[in-house]
Amino acid sequence: MVNLLDGITLISVALFLVGFILIGIEMLHPGISMPGVLGSICLVVGVIISADSLQEGTTLAVIILAILGVMLAGILWFLSKGKLRSPIILNEEQNKDKGYISSSDLNYLLGKKGVAATDLRPSGMGNFDGIDFDVISAGKYIQVGTKIQIYEVKGSKLMVKSIEESGEQK
Repeated sequence: MVNLLDGITLISVALFLVGFILIGIEMLHPGISMPGVLGSICLVVGVIISADSLQEGTTLAVIILAILGVMLAGILWFLSKGKLRSPIILNEEQNKDKGYISSSDLNYLLGKKGVAATDLRPSGMGNFDGIDFDVISAGKYIQVGTKIQIYEVKGSKLMVKSIEESGEQK
């Protein structure tokens, strides 16, 4: 049976530990770069020292660095293509076919008459043709059940007044 711990000395173990600690510091405080570079150098020197010959150590170090490079490339590719890329960004288009209504579509409600579904203090709900919308009164309190009319559309805001304020009879 081959003894796997033959070439490992206290210096190579110390270099491995210092290397991993420095790389850990780089992970906790990215952007400094110096601990990461020094940690990588410590790991490579630790591999070379623990090898039987300089040629074997250099070969092992190159192989390990190549494997780590491929792993890093794979992780970066996975993160850029997968769901982990950016869970905040919505990549789907919001269109009418999927049930989305943009705020510019509310202009068709201008002049519509309806009923206050809740008290408007000054905001609340108004019912127009059986559909409830968020509405804002012109700064006045309007009781539930009062007839209202949309007099202005500001993006997604529907500005309403009671029909009595507009000059019409109840």
